Amino acid sequence: MARSETRPVVQLRSTAGTGHTYVTRKNRRNDPDRLELRKFDPSAGRHVLFREHR
Repeated sequence: MARSETRPVVQLRSTAGTGHTYVTRKNRRNDPDRLELRKFDPSAGRHVLFREHR
């Protein structure tokens, strides 16, 4: 699968301050703003908001 400029790799960083990150891809056409997902943070032991970090 070829890499594309429309689907860049982004890093999601926890807002709980634990420093845990997830790596994913996003579609710039559908999500031009920064991505925010609620995911599990194993360091905090609960689901928290993860925001796109550039």
